[in-house]
Amino acid sequence: MWIYEKKLQYPVKVSSTNPRLAKLLISQYGGPDGELSAALRYLNQRFTMPTNNTKALVTDIGTEELAHLEIIATMCYKLTKDADRDQLFAGNFDPSFIEHGKALYYQDANGNPWTAAYIQAKDDPITDLTEDMAAEQKARTTYNHLLDLTDDPGVIDTLRFLREREIVHYQRFGEALVQVEDHYACKKVF
Repeated sequence: MWIYEKKLQYPVKVSSTNPRLAKLLISQYGGPDGELSAALRYLNQRFTMPTNNTKALVTDIGTEELAHLEIIATMCYKLTKDADRDQLFAGNFDPSFIEHGKALYYQDANGNPWTAAYIQAKDDPITDLTEDMAAEQKARTTYNHLLDLTDDPGVIDTLRFLREREIVHYQRFGEALVQVEDHYACKKVF
């Protein structure tokens, strides 16, 4: 059970309409290394974590990823809400607009729809936590790429926040991996 506070985890400021940037940001909404995939992966894996600490950790991070999904959605909305036809064409946002208008759709920047094949769960906490660490690094890299493609100060600020959270998550998963390995070492199970 969660309590939803009706505010973003981090404020989103956008300087101007930019459908092209929104199209790129959509990868972090519904792409393979995006926030939806991360949230669902972690919230699913919590059921097979061997300790209360690791269950709590993947639940906490999975929940935070949902907050990040909301941040990405807000940025995309703000970048497209005032876009006219010419801006949509210039930003190559028109293919998405044809199918969804300015509504967000779980897809990557190329228009490929989100699929459950993006996430993994192996019922092996060591494998799952290692996968989670890799997922956080891939998301961090995507945020780095997005930062290279914008000069909007508000978007840069928000993307930096999200990138930093990926680093923190990577570190927490690394700590959890050590805990799980210690847990199994005490039980002499591998």
